Amino acid sequence: MPAKEISLNEAKKDKLFYLVANVVIYREEDQRCLILKRDAREKVHPHKYCVPGGKLEWKDLPIHKPTRLNGEVLDYENAVEELLRREAKEEAGVNIDTSNGLRYINSIAFVRPDGIPVLLVKFAAKYNGGEIVLEEGGFTDHAWVNSEEIDNFDCILGIKEEVKETIRLFTKDL
Repeated sequence: MPAKEISLNEAKKDKLFYLVANVVIYREEDQRCLILKRDAREKVHPHKYCVPGGKLEWKDLPIHKPTRLNGEVLDYENAVEELLRREAKEEAGVNIDTSNGLRYINSIAFVRPDGIPVLLVKFAAKYNGGEIVLEEGGFTDHAWVNSEEIDNFDCILGIKEEVKETIRLFTKDL
């Protein structure tokens, strides 16, 4: 019988993680990527530049609306793509193109200062329009940067390399 609700009651305590996905957004016309400056009020990495992203939440898995039933398992196809499209729009006001899939960059597992373990999976996607409108209270500035310019910004560790890798991924076939 398929699940009737989302619950952690039967979960193995040593198997739990927040799942977070980030996206480096690549603008093809000038081969630049979008970075966002985190607000001073952010608990982790205030004032640092980052890329859009967020946590997969229970509301992203509506129990009565799976995309398919896989035996007794409720499937939610394209959950990460939907998450990243939503976060790009909410945090920066832009649209990303996921029609040809996301390009995988890398992943990292870490433990937050409050003790919560996180699995962060990082992707690249092409910019698909929209004017920059920063999420109020979340971000204070933005920049479109190339592989050299990114070195001039105070970024969360790894962001500079991910921007450079995104540009490499999208320009290697040119």
